[in-house]
Amino acid sequence: MSYQQRVLRVMRYIEDHLDEELSLDHLAGVACFSPFHFHRIFRGMTGEPVKEHVRRLRLERAAGRLQQGAGPIIDIALEAGYESHEGFTRAFHARYGESPAEFREAQSVHLLRLPARWAVAARHTGPYAEVGEAWQRLFALAGPARLLGPGLEYFGIVHDDPDATEPAAQRYDAALKVKPGTAPPAGLDVVELPEREFAVLRHSGPYHLLGLTYARLCGEWLPQSGREAAWTASIEYYRNDPRSTPPERLITDIYLPLE
Repeated sequence: MSYQQRVLRVMRYIEDHLDEELSLDHLAGVACFSPFHFHRIFRGMTGEPVKEHVRRLRLERAAGRLQQGAGPIIDIALEAGYESHEGFTRAFHARYGESPAEFREAQSVHLLRLPARWAVAARHTGPYAEVGEAWQRLFALAGPARLLGPGLEYFGIVHDDPDATEPAAQRYDAALKVKPGTAPPAGLDVVELPEREFAVLRHSGPYHLLGLTYARLCGEWLPQSGREAAWTASIEYYRNDPRSTPPERLITDIYLPLE
């Protein structure tokens, strides 16, 4: 068995036994490595120490429990291997930038009415995973036009459901809020967004997992709410900068338009 296969074996073992005591000696035995060398081998091949790997997986599971509203926070803390609420809160805040209580509160859907807004936007047509080019184009053109400054408000306008529209046809606008009547720089479009009520749900984590939060909002909350989704684009507000924020700490507020 190769080194890669042995490390993968112990990683799968950890995932299946998160509720158990996972000592270095025991995990070294699972991987068939010497306890003396196992720690260095694991860190060198995965990029993180064994204990940090286990801690991260337990915290990620705890975040999932909080999103689901599953039980008291102290029970989730104990399940994650922490003996106190305070220790769990410190570790959770260090990873996600907010306390477990704040994280859970942000996972609840709330209704918000936004006033009419103007924006300049760069259109992207193609897979949503490739929208970065539209953002680069937006800021490259907005900067010389002096549209960037303090209090910058930017958001994505998501026109299509990636589960229903083939990747090549998916439409997305990288948008920057501007004052009404602002003339757009060449290469950008003006978008007028009317006043509307939205259901808002926060997504914490990598952008490629946004679909899970959309599924929760549209597949769980909406059918039980008695409301109807409007036949228009959703909006994504990005609350931190992906260039300087670890993927697991990215925060996106999803705005689902309502009739």
